[in-house]
Amino acid sequence: MRAAELDPELAAVVDELETLGLPEWHDLSVEAARRLEDEVFSGEPEPPVASVRDLAFDGPHGEVPVRVYRPAAATDADEPADPDAATDVDEPPGSDGSAARTLVYFHGGGWTLGTLDSIDGPCRELAARTDSVVVSVDYRLAPEHPFPTAVDEAAAAVEWAAEVADAFGGDPDRLGVAGTSAGATLATVAALHVREFDGPEIAGQFLLYPIAGHDFETDSYRENADGPLLTRDDMKWFYERYLRSPVDAANPFAVPLRADDLGGLPPATVVTAGFDPLRDDGLALAERFAEEGTPVESRHYPAMAHGFCSLTDRVAVAEEALSAVAGDVRERL
Repeated sequence: MRAAELDPELAAVVDELETLGLPEWHDLSVEAARRLEDEVFSGEPEPPVASVRDLAFDGPHGEVPVRVYRPAAATDADEPADPDAATDVDEPPGSDGSAARTLVYFHGGGWTLGTLDSIDGPCRELAARTDSVVVSVDYRLAPEHPFPTAVDEAAAAVEWAAEVADAFGGDPDRLGVAGTSAGATLATVAALHVREFDGPEIAGQFLLYPIAGHDFETDSYRENADGPLLTRDDMKWFYERYLRSPVDAANPFAVPLRADDLGGLPPATVVTAGFDPLRDDGLALAERFAEEGTPVESRHYPAMAHGFCSLTDRVAVAEEALSAVAGDVRERL
Protein backbone atom coordinates (compact mmCIF):
# COMPACT_ATOMS: atom_id res chain seq x y z
CA MET A 1 0.00 0.00 0.00
CA ARG A 2 2.86 2.35 0.78
CA ALA A 3 4.70 4.02 -2.10
CA ALA A 4 8.28 2.90 -2.72
CA GLU A 5 9.68 6.41 -2.23
CA LEU A 6 8.68 9.68 -0.69
CA ASP A 7 7.99 12.44 -3.21
CA PRO A 8 11.34 14.20 -3.89
CA GLU A 9 9.97 17.69 -3.24
CA LEU A 10 8.44 16.59 0.05
CA ALA A 11 11.63 14.71 0.95
CA ALA A 12 13.57 17.96 0.55
CA VAL A 13 11.23 19.68 3.02
CA VAL A 14 11.60 16.81 5.48
CA ASP A 15 15.38 16.99 5.16
CA GLU A 16 15.32 20.71 5.92
CA LEU A 17 13.22 20.13 9.03
CA GLU A 18 15.55 17.37 10.19
CA THR A 19 18.56 19.68 9.91
CA LEU A 20 16.85 21.99 12.41
CA GLY A 21 17.05 19.23 14.99
CA LEU A 22 13.43 19.61 16.04
CA PRO A 23 12.34 17.13 18.73
CA GLU A 24 9.31 14.93 18.18
CA TRP A 25 6.05 15.95 19.84
CA HIS A 26 6.02 13.04 22.27
CA ASP A 27 9.47 14.02 23.61
CA LEU A 28 8.20 17.39 24.80
CA SER A 29 5.99 18.75 27.52
CA VAL A 30 2.62 20.04 26.38
CA GLU A 31 3.69 23.66 26.84
CA ALA A 32 6.95 23.17 24.97
CA ALA A 33 5.16 21.36 22.15
CA ARG A 34 2.70 24.24 21.84
CA ARG A 35 5.49 26.80 21.65
CA LEU A 36 7.26 24.76 18.98
CA GLU A 37 4.06 24.27 16.99
CA ASP A 38 3.43 28.02 16.98
CA GLU A 39 7.02 28.71 15.94
CA VAL A 40 6.97 26.20 13.08
CA PHE A 41 3.50 26.77 11.66
CA SER A 42 2.70 30.44 12.28
CA GLY A 43 3.90 32.65 9.46
CA GLU A 44 3.13 35.72 7.39
CA PRO A 45 -0.57 36.11 6.49
CA GLU A 46 -0.90 34.76 2.95
CA PRO A 47 -2.75 34.77 0.64
CA PRO A 48 -4.72 38.02 0.99
CA VAL A 49 -8.47 37.88 1.62
CA ALA A 50 -11.08 40.62 1.75
CA SER A 51 -11.24 40.74 5.55
CA VAL A 52 -10.33 38.85 8.70
CA ARG A 53 -12.17 39.31 11.97
CA ASP A 54 -11.51 37.76 15.40
CA LEU A 55 -14.74 37.09 17.28
CA ALA A 56 -16.12 34.68 19.87
CA PHE A 57 -19.38 32.98 20.73
CA ASP A 58 -20.80 31.58 23.96
CA GLY A 59 -20.21 27.83 23.85
CA PRO A 60 -21.14 25.00 26.21
CA HIS A 61 -17.89 25.40 28.17
CA GLY A 62 -17.48 29.17 27.90
CA GLU A 63 -16.41 31.62 25.24
CA VAL A 64 -15.02 30.07 22.04
CA PRO A 65 -12.76 32.29 19.89
CA VAL A 66 -13.23 32.14 16.13
CA ARG A 67 -11.56 33.85 13.20
CA VAL A 68 -13.74 34.67 10.20
CA TYR A 69 -12.16 34.99 6.75
CA ARG A 70 -14.20 36.67 4.04
CA PRO A 71 -13.21 36.31 0.39
CA ALA A 72 -13.68 39.11 -2.09
CA ALA A 73 -16.86 37.43 -3.31
CA ALA A 74 -18.43 37.79 0.14
CA THR A 75 -17.67 41.50 0.61
CA ASP A 76 -21.01 43.24 1.16
CA ALA A 77 -22.19 46.80 1.21
CA ASP A 78 -22.11 47.02 5.01
CA GLU A 79 -18.45 46.06 5.38
CA PRO A 80 -16.02 46.88 2.55
CA ALA A 81 -12.80 44.90 2.47
CA ASP A 82 -10.83 48.13 2.90
CA PRO A 83 -12.66 50.52 5.27
CA ASP A 84 -10.75 53.48 3.78
CA ALA A 85 -11.63 52.65 0.21
CA ALA A 86 -14.83 53.36 -1.64
CA THR A 87 -16.93 50.41 -2.73
CA ASP A 88 -19.91 49.92 -4.98
CA VAL A 89 -22.85 49.51 -2.62
CA ASP A 90 -24.84 47.80 -5.35
CA GLU A 91 -22.35 44.90 -5.61
CA PRO A 92 -24.00 41.66 -4.39
CA PRO A 93 -22.26 39.73 -1.61
CA GLY A 94 -21.61 36.66 -3.75
CA SER A 95 -19.77 36.55 -7.05
CA ASP A 96 -22.87 35.04 -8.66
CA GLY A 97 -25.32 37.36 -6.92
CA SER A 98 -25.87 35.02 -3.97
CA ALA A 99 -24.34 34.67 -0.53
CA ALA A 100 -21.02 32.87 -0.29
CA ARG A 101 -20.38 29.32 0.83
CA THR A 102 -19.71 28.93 4.56
CA LEU A 103 -16.99 26.55 5.76
CA VAL A 104 -16.39 25.82 9.46
CA TYR A 105 -12.74 24.81 9.89
CA PHE A 106 -11.05 22.92 12.75
CA HIS A 107 -7.25 22.97 13.11
CA GLY A 108 -5.13 19.90 13.76
CA GLY A 109 -2.62 19.21 16.51
CA GLY A 110 -3.84 16.02 18.14
CA TRP A 111 -6.50 17.93 20.14
CA THR A 112 -3.52 19.17 22.19
CA LEU A 113 -1.76 21.72 19.95
CA GLY A 114 -2.83 24.35 17.47
CA THR A 115 -4.04 27.94 17.37
CA LEU A 116 -5.89 30.27 15.04
CA ASP A 117 -2.50 31.59 13.93
CA SER A 118 -1.03 28.18 13.13
CA ILE A 119 -3.88 27.36 10.71
CA ASP A 120 -4.14 30.89 9.28
CA GLY A 121 -2.51 30.07 5.94
CA PRO A 122 -4.72 27.08 5.02
CA CYS A 123 -7.86 28.99 6.02
CA ARG A 124 -6.86 31.89 3.78
CA GLU A 125 -6.14 29.46 0.96
CA LEU A 126 -9.55 27.85 1.23
CA ALA A 127 -11.37 31.18 1.48
CA ALA A 128 -9.60 32.46 -1.64
CA ARG A 129 -9.80 29.24 -3.66
CA THR A 130 -13.44 28.43 -2.91
CA ASP A 131 -15.05 31.87 -2.48
CA SER A 132 -16.10 30.71 0.98
CA VAL A 133 -16.53 32.48 4.28
CA VAL A 134 -14.23 30.37 6.48
CA VAL A 135 -14.90 30.23 10.21
CA SER A 136 -11.79 28.92 12.01
CA VAL A 137 -12.57 27.57 15.49
CA ASP A 138 -10.18 27.85 18.45
CA TYR A 139 -11.65 24.96 20.45
CA ARG A 140 -10.32 24.12 23.92
CA LEU A 141 -7.35 21.78 24.05
CA ALA A 142 -6.40 18.70 26.03
CA PRO A 143 -5.15 17.76 28.53
CA GLU A 144 -6.69 20.75 30.33
CA HIS A 145 -9.94 20.09 28.47
CA PRO A 146 -10.11 16.42 27.44
CA PHE A 147 -12.78 14.68 25.40
CA PRO A 148 -15.61 15.53 24.89
CA THR A 149 -14.98 19.28 25.30
CA ALA A 150 -13.62 19.79 21.77
CA VAL A 151 -16.52 17.79 20.31
CA ASP A 152 -19.05 19.88 22.23
CA GLU A 153 -17.46 23.08 20.97
CA ALA A 154 -17.19 21.81 17.40
CA ALA A 155 -20.91 21.03 17.32
CA ALA A 156 -21.72 24.40 18.89
CA ALA A 157 -19.52 26.18 16.34
CA VAL A 158 -21.47 24.64 13.46
CA GLU A 159 -24.75 25.75 15.03
CA TRP A 160 -23.39 29.26 15.63
CA ALA A 161 -22.05 29.56 12.08
CA ALA A 162 -25.40 28.52 10.65
CA GLU A 163 -27.16 31.14 12.77
CA VAL A 164 -24.88 34.08 11.89
CA ALA A 165 -23.53 33.21 8.43
CA ASP A 166 -25.58 35.86 6.68
CA ALA A 167 -23.95 38.57 8.83
CA PHE A 168 -20.66 37.77 7.06
CA GLY A 169 -22.13 37.43 3.58
CA GLY A 170 -22.25 33.65 4.00
CA ASP A 171 -25.08 31.30 3.15
CA PRO A 172 -26.30 29.03 6.00
CA ASP A 173 -27.81 26.73 3.38
CA ARG A 174 -24.38 26.13 1.83
CA LEU A 175 -22.64 25.09 5.02
CA GLY A 176 -19.67 22.72 5.19
CA VAL A 177 -17.20 21.45 7.78
CA ALA A 178 -13.51 20.83 7.23
CA GLY A 179 -10.31 20.19 9.11
CA THR A 180 -6.88 18.63 9.21
CA SER A 181 -5.89 15.60 11.30
CA ALA A 182 -7.61 15.96 14.70
CA GLY A 183 -9.57 18.83 13.20
CA ALA A 184 -10.82 16.53 10.45
CA THR A 185 -12.02 14.18 13.18
CA LEU A 186 -13.90 17.06 14.80
CA ALA A 187 -15.44 17.94 11.44
CA THR A 188 -16.83 14.47 10.89
CA VAL A 189 -18.03 14.02 14.48
CA ALA A 190 -19.75 17.39 14.19
CA ALA A 191 -21.58 15.89 11.22
CA LEU A 192 -22.38 12.82 13.34
CA HIS A 193 -23.68 15.13 16.05
CA VAL A 194 -25.97 16.88 13.55
CA ARG A 195 -27.34 13.52 12.40
CA GLU A 196 -27.97 12.31 15.93
CA PHE A 197 -29.30 15.53 17.47
CA ASP A 198 -30.95 17.35 14.55
CA GLY A 199 -28.53 20.22 14.11
CA PRO A 200 -28.24 22.50 11.08
CA GLU A 201 -27.94 20.84 7.69
CA ILE A 202 -24.36 20.32 6.52
CA ALA A 203 -23.82 20.10 2.76
CA GLY A 204 -20.30 18.64 2.80
CA GLN A 205 -17.42 17.47 4.97
CA PHE A 206 -13.82 17.85 3.81
CA LEU A 207 -11.41 15.74 5.81
CA LEU A 208 -7.63 16.01 5.41
CA TYR A 209 -5.83 12.99 6.89
CA PRO A 210 -8.38 12.40 9.67
CA ILE A 211 -7.66 10.56 12.91
CA ALA A 212 -10.40 7.98 12.56
CA GLY A 213 -9.23 4.93 14.52
CA HIS A 214 -7.42 3.89 17.69
CA ASP A 215 -5.48 0.83 16.51
CA PHE A 216 -1.74 1.48 16.54
CA GLU A 217 -0.96 -1.84 14.81
CA THR A 218 -2.40 -1.16 11.37
CA ASP A 219 -0.10 -1.57 8.38
CA SER A 220 0.29 2.19 8.06
CA TYR A 221 1.12 2.66 11.73
CA ARG A 222 3.80 -0.02 11.47
CA GLU A 223 5.23 1.18 8.15
CA ASN A 224 5.30 4.84 9.23
CA ALA A 225 6.02 4.36 12.92
CA ASP A 226 8.95 6.79 12.67
CA GLY A 227 7.29 9.31 10.40
CA PRO A 228 8.08 11.49 8.56
CA LEU A 229 6.25 14.48 10.11
CA LEU A 230 4.09 12.33 12.41
CA THR A 231 5.05 9.18 14.32
CA ARG A 232 3.17 6.39 16.05
CA ASP A 233 4.51 7.55 19.43
CA ASP A 234 3.23 11.06 18.67
CA MET A 235 -0.26 9.66 18.10
CA LYS A 236 -0.15 7.65 21.33
CA TRP A 237 0.98 10.82 23.15
CA PHE A 238 -1.91 12.81 21.70
CA TYR A 239 -4.51 10.19 22.55
CA GLU A 240 -3.18 9.83 26.10
CA ARG A 241 -3.85 13.51 26.63
CA TYR A 242 -7.17 13.67 24.83
CA LEU A 243 -9.05 10.65 26.22
CA ARG A 244 -10.08 10.59 29.86
CA SER A 245 -9.80 6.81 30.05
CA PRO A 246 -9.63 3.80 27.70
CA VAL A 247 -13.44 3.73 27.77
CA ASP A 248 -13.51 6.91 25.65
CA ALA A 249 -11.76 5.04 22.82
CA ALA A 250 -15.01 3.13 22.24
CA ASN A 251 -17.00 6.34 21.79
CA PRO A 252 -17.68 7.18 18.11
CA PHE A 253 -17.53 10.90 18.92
CA ALA A 254 -13.88 10.33 19.88
CA VAL A 255 -13.04 7.57 17.37
CA PRO A 256 -15.34 7.74 14.32
CA LEU A 257 -14.56 4.20 13.13
CA ARG A 258 -16.24 2.95 16.31
CA ALA A 259 -19.61 4.23 15.05
CA ASP A 260 -22.17 1.52 14.33
CA ASP A 261 -23.35 3.37 11.23
CA LEU A 262 -21.55 5.99 9.13
CA GLY A 263 -24.34 6.34 6.59
CA GLY A 264 -26.60 9.31 6.08
CA LEU A 265 -23.83 11.84 6.64
CA PRO A 266 -22.95 14.81 4.40
CA PRO A 267 -21.02 14.00 1.21
CA ALA A 268 -17.36 13.66 2.16
CA THR A 269 -13.92 14.20 0.73
CA VAL A 270 -11.24 12.17 2.50
CA VAL A 271 -7.58 12.96 1.78
CA THR A 272 -4.98 10.35 2.74
CA ALA A 273 -1.21 10.03 2.33
CA GLY A 274 0.88 6.91 1.78
CA PHE A 275 3.59 7.83 4.31
CA ASP A 276 1.13 8.77 7.05
CA PRO A 277 0.53 6.57 10.14
CA LEU A 278 -3.14 7.60 9.76
CA ARG A 279 -3.38 6.37 6.15
CA ASP A 280 -5.26 3.13 6.80
CA ASP A 281 -7.69 4.77 9.20
CA GLY A 282 -8.57 7.41 6.62
CA LEU A 283 -8.99 4.82 3.88
CA ALA A 284 -11.15 2.69 6.17
CA LEU A 285 -13.31 5.72 6.96
CA ALA A 286 -13.81 6.46 3.26
CA GLU A 287 -14.63 2.80 2.59
CA ARG A 288 -17.22 2.73 5.34
CA PHE A 289 -18.78 5.95 4.10
CA ALA A 290 -19.19 4.38 0.66
CA GLU A 291 -20.50 1.06 1.98
CA GLU A 292 -22.95 2.58 4.45
CA GLY A 293 -24.54 5.26 2.32
CA THR A 294 -22.50 8.47 2.64
CA PRO A 295 -21.28 9.80 -0.73
CA VAL A 296 -17.50 10.05 -0.66
CA GLU A 297 -14.55 11.14 -2.79
CA SER A 298 -11.43 9.34 -1.59
CA ARG A 299 -8.30 11.23 -2.62
CA HIS A 300 -5.18 9.20 -1.88
CA TYR A 301 -1.63 10.46 -2.49
CA PRO A 302 0.80 7.53 -2.14
CA ALA A 303 4.05 9.55 -2.08
CA MET A 304 2.88 12.13 0.48
CA ALA A 305 3.12 12.31 4.28
CA HIS A 306 0.93 13.70 7.05
CA GLY A 307 0.20 17.42 6.79
CA PHE A 308 1.36 17.74 3.19
CA CYS A 309 -1.48 20.02 2.06
CA SER A 310 0.12 22.86 4.05
CA LEU A 311 3.13 22.76 1.68
CA THR A 312 1.52 23.99 -1.55
CA ASP A 313 4.30 26.53 -2.09
CA ARG A 314 6.98 23.81 -2.00
CA VAL A 315 5.37 20.57 -3.20
CA ALA A 316 3.55 20.29 -6.52
CA VAL A 317 1.43 17.33 -5.40
CA ALA A 318 0.27 19.33 -2.37
CA GLU A 319 -0.88 22.10 -4.70
CA GLU A 320 -2.71 19.50 -6.80
CA ALA A 321 -4.38 18.01 -3.73
CA LEU A 322 -5.54 21.31 -2.24
CA SER A 323 -6.89 22.39 -5.63
CA ALA A 324 -8.86 19.14 -5.80
CA VAL A 325 -10.31 19.70 -2.32
CA ALA A 326 -11.21 23.28 -3.25
CA GLY A 327 -12.99 21.93 -6.32
CA ASP A 328 -14.98 19.56 -4.13
CA VAL A 329 -15.95 22.45 -1.84
CA ARG A 330 -17.15 24.52 -4.79
CA GLU A 331 -19.10 21.59 -6.20
CA ARG A 332 -20.86 20.58 -3.00
CA LEU A 333 -21.55 23.90 -1.28
